[in-house]
Amino acid sequence: MRPDEARSRLARLGFGAEDVDSLAAHFLEAEARGQLGHGVSRIEWLETWTELNTAARPSRIEAEPGYERWDGGGALGYLTLEAVVRAQLDDPPARARLVVCSRTFPTGSLGYWVRRLADAGLVGVLTATSPRRLAHPEGGEQLAGTNPLAIAIPSSDGAPVVSDVSMGAVTYGAVLAGHARPEELVPFGGPLAHKAFALAVGLQLLVDALNPEDGYGAVLLVARPEADPVPSLRALAGGVRLPGSRARP
Repeated sequence: MRPDEARSRLARLGFGAEDVDSLAAHFLEAEARGQLGHGVSRIEWLETWTELNTAARPSRIEAEPGYERWDGGGALGYLTLEAVVRAQLDDPPARARLVVCSRTFPTGSLGYWVRRLADAGLVGVLTATSPRRLAHPEGGEQLAGTNPLAIAIPSSDGAPVVSDVSMGAVTYGAVLAGHARPEELVPFGGPLAHKAFALAVGLQLLVDALNPEDGYGAVLLVARPEADPVPSLRALAGGVRLPGSRARP
């Protein structure tokens, strides 16, 4: 799907120009990084929604020096995180800030959001919940979402390190895009899948414990770095591709 077609289809769904630009930027960046499950295939997914509210707007309902709480208010989670990230860039914390987001779904590629913070010199750690899709490796009910965790560390060399890991062996986006089968959506790790399951459950409960509203949510930690560890790690890596770098052609 060409960029102009992606924007046109989003506009036909009823999104205003600013939201079209925000959504298209996310989807096209995911495509460019090979994250096809978070790319333009998500536009086709949104076109199947029967209760899409393109007029809804997220809001910041609590603000303290080290804490904020936002509510999606019916807006797409992408647009809630867009508003949250812009707010942090406009007013960075003096040291650190915890941001809790209620009713925030879908959230897309979490690395996209924390990378923007790192590009501005801030550390970002973000997780978000989703429909329960992961069962215990031994079977039973689905107890947790794929609950990705993204960590971005800025660097004086201009290239942040961005780790973004879903707790599933595949992402739900990959299933939607036809790149994986539903039965492959299990905790990653094979014989060590209990580790991914433990992380998924821990992140699920972390977000749920901090979120006073029903529904899916996100938790973001944004902080000013006290050191610059990336260049020395990059030198030690000796050319090994670090997380968040674009794949070699």
